[in-house]
Amino acid sequence: MQTNKVLKPLKLSPNNLKPDAKLTAPEMGKLWATYVGNSMSAWILRYFLKHVDDDDIRLILENGLSLTEDFMQRIEQILSKENFPTPIGFTKDDVNLGAPRLFQDEFYVHYLKYVAKAGLSLYNVAIPLVLREDIRDFFIYCNVSTITFLGQLNDVLMMKGLIIKPPILPIPEKVDFIKKQNYLKGFFGEVRPLHALEITHLYDNIENNTTSKALLIAFSQVAKNEEVQQFLIRGREITDRSVKQYGEKLQKDNLPFPTQLDHLVTESTFSPFSDKLMVFHKVDMFSMKIRSFGNSIAVNGRRDIGSMYMRSLAEMLVYVEDGANILIENGWMEEPPKAADRSDLASNKY
Repeated sequence: MQTNKVLKPLKLSPNNLKPDAKLTAPEMGKLWATYVGNSMSAWILRYFLKHVDDDDIRLILENGLSLTEDFMQRIEQILSKENFPTPIGFTKDDVNLGAPRLFQDEFYVHYLKYVAKAGLSLYNVAIPLVLREDIRDFFIYCNVSTITFLGQLNDVLMMKGLIIKPPILPIPEKVDFIKKQNYLKGFFGEVRPLHALEITHLYDNIENNTTSKALLIAFSQVAKNEEVQQFLIRGREITDRSVKQYGEKLQKDNLPFPTQLDHLVTESTFSPFSDKLMVFHKVDMFSMKIRSFGNSIAVNGRRDIGSMYMRSLAEMLVYVEDGANILIENGWMEEPPKAADRSDLASNKY
């Protein structure tokens, strides 16, 4: 990897960081999750590429698919050397590439940003936890590649006028300090305007949820299993409420926020994706929202906003568990690497 010229290199011989060191739990878990997630994305992008007219958007889809395939190939090479079974993830059985168009071209760019942000959060968490040099380098590579890709996506969104820019705030006249405890309130009386970090996360959560809602509209209209369909409709309703609640906070301060993307879903009811893929996708992405809420709560300074996030968090935790139960009941949930069951080993000794 390219080194930072400011940092002086260490003169160590880290034998326990070499590629022949045994994989740790974080290394196993993050490689597994990265492979499964990218196997899903790869099939979705292959379907999108069957229905795209805009040449710029086609190129960005091809770049996204190339990244997913590259990440998967690199993981397969690492796991093969460890005699570690490659996860199944998702296969050609989970997509019908001949299905009619389900989304307009514009949606693809919003979708790619939505999932790229999720991938970035996975790689960022992995980097400080993995110890082996080759695996650390792999996640740094994933991180840098995804950041570059997100830059391309934002460029396409801006150049084609497909995005409402985040709010622009007045530059402070001077550095100031908070003097009163009422800075934290938000339920009654005079409420201070939102600060920059609160605005950032409200905007980000709305951006994620508008894409998620459009995806849930599409998934719910093509799902085959009634239980799956009801699960997806419920997710759509949860997401719609979230968009409205977060938007109201920005609207009170006359600040812009992302618009709905519902109109980018076609009227097709012919499913391009298996019910397994659609349920897994929403469980995975709602889990990403939960991580995002943690970041939002951490920098929030108003009680009303903190309370709003906590209610959303509680609702989404239940939703994710219900989705996991659907996956388990149908035999769709692949098991991640796990610790040895010492109690079971002891009881079966004789």
